Amino acid sequence: MAFLLLFLWKRITLKGRKDTETKAKIKTTLMLMRVQCGRPSEFMIPLYCLKASSLSSFSQEYLEGLFCQKESEIMVLKIFFPQCCNAADSGLLIGRWLPGHNSAIVLAVIHFPFIPGQVKQYLNQLQSLTQVDLTVLGSWCKPSEDQERVQSFLKDLSTIFPHERWLQLSSEKGKKRFSCLVNSRGSKVFESGDKEDKGDQVICIHYDQCKVMLSQLHPAQGGILNPQTELSELRLVFQTVSQSQALFYIDKYDEGPFKLTHWQSEGREGSILVELSKQASVPVCLVLAWLLSIWYWVCKSRILNLWPMRFVSSKLSSCIQLSHRAEHLQTISVPRKAEDHTEFMRKANIFVSFLVDVALGLLLVSWLYRENRIGQLAETLVPVADHIAEELQELLKWLMGAPAGLKMNRALDQVLGRFFLYHIHLWISYIHLLSPFIGMILWYVGLSACLGLTFALSVLSDIVALLTFHIYCFYVYGARLYCLKIYGLSSLWRLFRGKKWNVLRQRVDSCSYDLDQLFIGTLLFTILLFLLPTTALYYLVFTLLRLLVVLFQGLLHLCVDFINSFPLFAMGLRICRSYRLAAGVKFRVLEQEPERPLHLLMEINPLTYSAVLQWYRTLTYSCYPKDSWGALCKKLFIGELIYPWKHKNIKTD
Repeated sequence: MAFLLLFLWKRITLKGRKDTETKAKIKTTLMLMRVQCGRPSEFMIPLYCLKASSLSSFSQEYLEGLFCQKESEIMVLKIFFPQCCNAADSGLLIGRWLPGHNSAIVLAVIHFPFIPGQVKQYLNQLQSLTQVDLTVLGSWCKPSEDQERVQSFLKDLSTIFPHERWLQLSSEKGKKRFSCLVNSRGSKVFESGDKEDKGDQVICIHYDQCKVMLSQLHPAQGGILNPQTELSELRLVFQTVSQSQALFYIDKYDEGPFKLTHWQSEGREGSILVELSKQASVPVCLVLAWLLSIWYWVCKSRILNLWPMRFVSSKLSSCIQLSHRAEHLQTISVPRKAEDHTEFMRKANIFVSFLVDVALGLLLVSWLYRENRIGQLAETLVPVADHIAEELQELLKWLMGAPAGLKMNRALDQVLGRFFLYHIHLWISYIHLLSPFIGMILWYVGLSACLGLTFALSVLSDIVALLTFHIYCFYVYGARLYCLKIYGLSSLWRLFRGKKWNVLRQRVDSCSYDLDQLFIGTLLFTILLFLLPTTALYYLVFTLLRLLVVLFQGLLHLCVDFINSFPLFAMGLRICRSYRLAAGVKFRVLEQEPERPLHLLMEINPLTYSAVLQWYRTLTYSCYPKDSWGALCKKLFIGELIYPWKHKNIKTD
């Protein structure tokens, strides 16, 4: 911005006549630039764009002197003032001088009259309670008939509350802003904006105390805040307001030695429902923890820890989802208060997600058991299974002939076709054997939706896996046979080249073979090569059927994972109260007059929706394949089995 101003100055002829308004604009711009250069990632200040015509009334000497001033000669004193105190009665300013920064934050105003000794005692109590270095920053004077007497009295209080600087803020009639006098120890009193003042410049930053206290400022660019590092000026402002919550407990209805003005001075905000839920949360958490302890005791029993039970439970989606929800309930059933904002948001997101999940599950139960939809589903299931079996039989008969005009090995084709037809016959017999009990089974399985929509979707995934078990068997048979031939052909191909696979060193080494070995290898290679197309065709067909089933199960798992991980509470805060999740702040100019302090309004920039998902997405046990697309295609080409579950339960984001 400074380079831009210098460029404009060179292009325009400057006259000797001084323009006070333009002078204030240039001075304001430089002060804003100094504020912005402190924390560019957190302060987003709209700088002025000065027109060329406004520079024509400047003297060359003043512009050169303004740009040639050293940074140590001009210090910007920033005063963060709450908007709720603009109409406060005369009194003392309670706040904090930010350590390491030339800034002061005003938290409240103690009204006149008061006893200074009681004020000191009250501040000492607040410091021990909040661990914040609260002090008296100065005085606040409201226009009245005896304003001069009150100002004189408040000015004399600087000797009772000694500090390096004493702020004297005075509001004016008919104006929403105020003037500022800074009394430094060992120096004269100066007013911000004085023409002859080449010392400190004052910027009054107005902020909404309620929003700043309730908001959580997130690190820039998704970083992690390290408590051992030095906090920025903006973060100190947010931290000071949030830690000074005990100061805001006194309102106008309290019978105390003095009255205060802050964001809750008209009455403390509260809700009867919120207070009742807080009182009821502790016994509910204790009961829930007791039930979870019984559940974990049952899960650790010897019968459930046997190898078959443990293996089956690790592969069933319903068991995995049940254990996942048990961990969530264990997290939110801890009766102690959340230590930080991250833990609170995690518990809130899990709790809201659980409630929404159960509500959706109850809606599904009410829909299923209305108008006997369970019975209709049971009556439809068996005909659908028969139709699928008939289609598979027609597909196998087509493969046993001449599919797409291909010349297949007839002997192997007939053996594989009859083998798979026999499995389909067994599957149809199994379905018809269970048909009298399918209605009752579905009736009890439908009740599982009371545990949540995610559990119902997991049960549906397991039902699909059981109903398509014959397709899975076909895929395994075809894949094993195809993989055996691929590995056999690759081994025999190394034999022709005089190579072999060294198992101990895990590499290919040279080897010399005799004539008999080469002859046997040639025969086997020829047999496997001519039988490969028939095997590959069966493998291709059943792999496509298996991929269709896995794709449907993957969609179900995506829905389950979305409900488990989506931060509903955080997203609701972002929609309803966006200031609660702050990404930074921006400033808007409220008042800019010559020879007066600059007044800015600090507004909160909320997090974007993508950042909310990145910060508060709950970790889940995802069921996505652990391999990349390249590894997946390689497995499909060489005939390795593809499982729809992960071999290790690793939390992924």
